[in-house]
Amino acid sequence: MPTERVLERVIRESSRKLLAFLAARSGDLAAAEDALGEALCAALMRWPQSGIPASPEAWLLTAARRQLIDQHRHDSVRARAAPDLLAAADQAMNALDGQTVFPDERLKLMFVCTHPAIDPGARTPLMLQTVLGLEAADIAAAFLLKPATMGQRLSRAKNKIRLARIPFDIPEAKALPERLEAVLEAIYGIYGIGWEDAASENLPERSLVNEALELGELLIRLLPEQAEPQGLLALMRHCEARRPTRRDAQGRYVPLSEQPTGRWLKPLIDDADRLLANAAALQQPGRFQLEAAIQSVHNRRLITGRTDWPSIAALYDGLASLAPTLGVLVARAAARAEVDGADVGLELLATLPKPACTAYQPYWALKARLLAKQGQNEAARTAFEEASRLSQDAACRAFLQQQAGQLD
Repeated sequence: MPTERVLERVIRESSRKLLAFLAARSGDLAAAEDALGEALCAALMRWPQSGIPASPEAWLLTAARRQLIDQHRHDSVRARAAPDLLAAADQAMNALDGQTVFPDERLKLMFVCTHPAIDPGARTPLMLQTVLGLEAADIAAAFLLKPATMGQRLSRAKNKIRLARIPFDIPEAKALPERLEAVLEAIYGIYGIGWEDAASENLPERSLVNEALELGELLIRLLPEQAEPQGLLALMRHCEARRPTRRDAQGRYVPLSEQPTGRWLKPLIDDADRLLANAAALQQPGRFQLEAAIQSVHNRRLITGRTDWPSIAALYDGLASLAPTLGVLVARAAARAEVDGADVGLELLATLPKPACTAYQPYWALKARLLAKQGQNEAARTAFEEASRLSQDAACRAFLQQQAGQLD
């Protein structure tokens, strides 16, 4: 394997863990980012010529330590943080010399980002940058903000962490529910960002989907007595079990109802159901457990050969009362249409807020399908075209255009 490819993998797999480790021990996220950024630049320049070191993490920490020394000499602002960061680097290198598994403290970073002292509008962007390494410009585009505005928001949040001395730790029991919910939402958001890319057979070695699954596993190990992390991981694994069938051999989109169940990954389904049972035993009902239960019912088609729509509709009724998001309400309308008919589904869609639905692709896709069932071909064609226009995925666009064409 070329050195450059190995280098990319090492940086991709280790850099965020190193950042979390350094930041957790210094309390200064910005200083840790600066030092580690310089270390990564040095690695990009030197490793292709000198080769990959035996312990890449230790090499990067050494380089970061040198950068901190330079900061200490030339930057009075960073000088106060340098001693703590140098001590953290020394501690990490000693651990690596003893063959200790390098600690993964990315979840501590996520909990720091959800602290009440952090502006709510900066929490999710901060998690996306610090835990995933996304660029501020990309995050700004996702939140429909100017890159400069997002950059300022992230800088203020990092300064707040340092000045308020926010601890890099798991919150106390009384503060855990609200902050845990934000972390769960962020992990599921990461999974959602990577979901469309996961349809490709040419996945990178560590996609956003893999990051989300890994963070879900870490959260369960960290909080084994909390039910919702197990519900979240069950949900993601149920969805992952169907990934091989989301595209056919020619790369065309395949809707869930037409996916061949023989290619679903049964070990993932079994593991997801085990997690769901563990969560139920804790008697802490929540949104992610309900969503996982819905996907579990879908995946039972592997065994029964049919979809139990009444159970799915009932679960969506419960989920809508607990978390009435637009996505949940549209999915509930789809389930109710399967049980009670297209008329009922369209009536439920008609109750949704029009401004929110205007740019929501699943709304238009479902509306088109239900109108087509009613024989309203012209209205259905218009809805299919709108759903196609809003779709970011080329295979999905082609499928919707095909559906509209069949109305002729």
